[in-house]
This record gives sequence, C-alpha cells and structure tokens, in this order.
Amino acid sequence: MRTAGTNLVAIVGRPNVGKSTLFNRLIGERRAIVGDEPGITRDRIYGEVEWAGSKFSLIDTGGIVPDDDAVIPANIFKQAGVAIDEAQVLIWVVDARAGVTQLDEELAALLRASGKQVLVAANKTDSARLESESTEFYRFGFENVFPISAEQGIGVGELLDEVVEILKSSGVEVVDEREESRELRLAIVGRPNVGKSSLLNRILGEDRVIVSPVAGTTRDAIDTVLQTPERNFRLIDTAGIRRKGKTGEMAEKLSVIMARKSLERADVAIVLVDAVEGVTALDANIAGYAVDAGCSIIIAVNKWDAVQDKETNTAAEFERGLRDKMKFLEWAPVITMSALTGQRVEKILPLIIRADAARNRRIPTSQLNDFFERAIAQPRGGSAPAPAKGGFSRLHVQYLTQAGVRPPTFVVFTSGGKPGLHFSYERYLLNRLREEFDFFATPLRIVEKHKKYSRKGAKPQR
Repeated sequence: MRTAGTNLVAIVGRPNVGKSTLFNRLIGERRAIVGDEPGITRDRIYGEVEWAGSKFSLIDTGGIVPDDDAVIPANIFKQAGVAIDEAQVLIWVVDARAGVTQLDEELAALLRASGKQVLVAANKTDSARLESESTEFYRFGFENVFPISAEQGIGVGELLDEVVEILKSSGVEVVDEREESRELRLAIVGRPNVGKSSLLNRILGEDRVIVSPVAGTTRDAIDTVLQTPERNFRLIDTAGIRRKGKTGEMAEKLSVIMARKSLERADVAIVLVDAVEGVTALDANIAGYAVDAGCSIIIAVNKWDAVQDKETNTAAEFERGLRDKMKFLEWAPVITMSALTGQRVEKILPLIIRADAARNRRIPTSQLNDFFERAIAQPRGGSAPAPAKGGFSRLHVQYLTQAGVRPPTFVVFTSGGKPGLHFSYERYLLNRLREEFDFFATPLRIVEKHKKYSRKGAKPQR
C-alpha cells in the first residue's frame, strides 16, 4: 500500500531518547539499530505503519543537535530538517526520566517554527510517577503529550490513534498498490568508505543519505523508493561490512548483521569495489554473502576517475585480477564507474532490470526437455564430463525440471550408483543453462534427487 499525497510522519528528538526503539515498535520489525550509545541513527530511515485500518509512512531521524558544528552531527541535523519539511505530522520524542533539558527548549522552538502538527511522546514512562511527571512537557505549548514506553509498548496505541485521526482529517487518500508491479529491491553493499552512499545519492539525484570521508558513517540499512518510467525500485544503502574481529562497538557489530539481513530481502546486489585500493579478500567475502542470500549481482568498480595513468587495457587488466580473486562470480558483470562524477552510473539501472528479469525467468517444460536431450541425456556424445567422479559410477541423470525462481532453482533427478553429482558436472550444467537461457548476473541452484534401486526388478527407493 501507499498513500496519495502527503502521508508522512517523522520521529524527531535529541539523541538517545528512544526514537529508533519507537520506530521499530511502530513498524513491527527491527529496521533501525537500537543501542545505549547516543547518535547510532544518522540518516533518514523509512518504514510503513498499519493501524486501525489505515497505513502511513514513518521516518526515523538521527538525534538533533542544532548547535553542533562537527561534520556528522551537522549532517544529521540537515537530514532531520529534510524529514521535518517532508512530513505532515511530527512525533517529538522526549525523555520523561531526564525531564526537560536545554536542548529540548531549543528543539521546541525549531518545531514550533515548522508550522507542522506536533505530538509529544514522553518516552520511558514505565511507572505512574513518571507518567505524572511527563505533564511538564505541556509547557512547550503543544496540545498533545502522550506518556509512552516504546520498549514495553505502553501508551503507543493512543499515540497511533491520534496520528491516524490527524491524517484522516487531512483527507489523505489510501491507494492499493497490489495492482502495481512489484518493487525491485536493490542492496548496495561493500566494505566501509568505498562510496555506497555516494552511489545511492547519484542514482537518486539528491543528497538522500549522509556522505562524509569518515569510514563507517552509515550504520542502518536505509530504504528509499525510486520511481522510474520503467520500474519502481526500493534501494537499500547498507553499512560497510568489516572483517570479523574489526568491529569493536556494539553498533558496528549490529551494522554488519543488518547489512547481511538486507541482502536476504534484496533481489539484486551491487557489490561496490574501490578501484584505487583494488580488490581485497574482504570484497570477496562480501560478494559471498550476496551469493549465499541468492541475490543477482552487479560488480561496480567505483572511483575509476581516480585511477592514474589509465591505458586502453587498464579496465581489462583490473577485471582479470578481480575475476582471479572472485572465481565464484565468473557470471557477474563488471562495470567501472565513478559515483563522484557520475561516470557510467546511468548504465547501472538497465543492468539491474535485466538481472531481475533473469532471476524471475521460468523455462517452459518443452524448452527444458529439448535442452536436456541435447546437453544431458547423451553426455558422452559431447564435451560434458561424467556425472560422477572418474566416470566409473553407474549414476544416471534421468531428467531435469525447474523448481523455482528468485534465484532460478533446478532439480536433477538421478538413479543408480551412489548419489552425488561431481562438482565439474554441476559447473558444466550451470554454465550450459546460463548460456542457453540467458540467466544474466544471476546465481543458479542445482538440487539432486536420487532414486536408488534396492535390487534388480524392485521399485526405486526415494
């Protein structure tokens, strides 16, 4: 579902008051990282909320510190400002335990100046005493103050009732998206500081997420919807994935977990590699995570504009080195680009659309049978290796069928001998399927189902 017109609700507040905990509570899943360290959330994170038969979009923002001149806090303030401008309703989260602070005074003035409807959520109100003390936040002049506990869910229903009432009174129209095409989910992954956020901003054409030279700026997996004439995309910018043992802070460790979870819900992954630093073992590990998740993969070599003394064969040599370190991704296309200058960035979305079409491709049974007769039924007649090691096993490949898509999965039925297709035969089969049916940029799965005959003339045992 989506809403026509303005139906955005933004969660704002100073650092460490529980904004992300409330965000996760309202959307019903752990999308934003939550921890005791202030400033964990830095970018705008979007989610969908369903309550009392209505749906609306929710934005989580980083903790606002208006007078902080440091790079990241200043960018957090900028991102929160964009969210405030976009939203129709603001949920201002304050800390009932800490009471009113000087920073709350400054934020109250900022929110009043916005002219938006403000609902005050006095968080961490998990006792009667704190509930009575939350009334002091009425002093800021906002009509609605809700004592809540985001962690326990206390008072959240009343807050949502008021949000829905405001949206309905504003005449927000809810549109059913089931008739529209499915969104293509795209994850941008890579190690820290390779330009993931810069690439996302370049694709979107706006400063959607914070970009800074500080490695590890992005911590949450951030969803952004991009609508184009060809397709609707859901872009997921993820935190940089570090090597095990290199993640010290709790938030950094959670970032790696969240990035890997983002791959599990993605259709296509852009694996971003640094052209200047070259391909590392960590790049290969990250690409392996994407393969394990079943994503289609585009390898994007970023910062190509910064490579010195390029010649005609520089790109080909770089790709050969990349293929050598990522032998398991021989089927993934490689594109050299620059998120900073925009060089060849426009070629990425067409590649992604083609990859998504391939991962959803289902081969008609007649075509698969014809392929089986030519490539499998008589393997000795061609260049195919034997199904089993050494070719001495009586293992026989009977037929092939497609069991699923996203990624395409094929079941090979075998009989006789010992089960277990040799890896060289599986590789041959995968390569032939990819060539025959144009499974571009997409991993394929092979599952063997073996029928063993217990004795001559007996029925096969499954």
